Amino acid sequence: MDQRLKYLNAMRTFESAARHKSYSQAAEELFVSQAAVSQQMRQLENVLSVKLFVRTGRKMLLTPSGETLYESTHQALNTLIKGLNSIQQEDIAGDLTITSTQAFCSLWLMPRLYKFSQVHPDVNVRILGSNQKEDLQQKNIDLAIRFGVKKQVSNDDNLVMEDFGEDVVYPVCSPKLLQHMWLQSPKDLLDCTLVSLANEQVVTWDKWFEHAGVKGFESMTKKTEVTSSDMALNAVLSGHGVTLAASAMFSQYIQTKQLVVPFKIKHPVIWKRYLAYDPNSAKRKRIQVFIDWVRAEMASSAPKVLLR
Repeated sequence: MDQRLKYLNAMRTFESAARHKSYSQAAEELFVSQAAVSQQMRQLENVLSVKLFVRTGRKMLLTPSGETLYESTHQALNTLIKGLNSIQQEDIAGDLTITSTQAFCSLWLMPRLYKFSQVHPDVNVRILGSNQKEDLQQKNIDLAIRFGVKKQVSNDDNLVMEDFGEDVVYPVCSPKLLQHMWLQSPKDLLDCTLVSLANEQVVTWDKWFEHAGVKGFESMTKKTEVTSSDMALNAVLSGHGVTLAASAMFSQYIQTKQLVVPFKIKHPVIWKRYLAYDPNSAKRKRIQVFIDWVRAEMASSAPKVLLR
């Protein structure tokens, strides 16, 4: 046997450090100290008599030799995981961790999750609301529901990005505000308080007004900024201004007549939805059951935008 195989544990650590370009993140993933990772990397470099990493700022970048070793170790570990999963496929019953944006979790997923539990009471669902692009492997997440305005491709060899439809964006407000402000044309919104997401540069009011042919929006001063869509919708539900929201987020409030769409003018930017998961996961059957349910639920709850 090749004596270098005695250092398989160090190679596993190397694969993690190389993938993250960070000793600290590798240590977090492997539940060891950063010093232990550093020690194993020095040992591996001494055994192989090659330099594997070079430090650039806070990142550990791979040398040409490190790149070659990473490709081999990454592929070998993936092959091993696939083999283990193929003989250890879990039943549908068990735990399942889902992540998506805070707004999607609170406004769409959580109000409907009871329906999934009624059909699959043996699946224990854990919901992680986060506006960050979470690392599924590091956080032990089984499925991510993500959004973007362009076609997304996974940068992780272990994950697939599956198309999950799209959402159009409309302005919404409360019926009381609609009557009080006497909104007759898109230009009338210039007299309202506009609720928007802080630092939002894609689905903006400026682009909507330009698309609607309204001039003078550059001088708007009545604005409220919040950090998430659920906060924005809570504001307009109470009668505070008008906000731009994806149709899936406000559909239930249209049905209950708590919100209205004052003008059926779509925002020119359309959100695309994606499902990200590991197709070789041992929980693949469980993941698919949830995917099938969320697709069916999204189709059945597709909003029909109601005008005044």
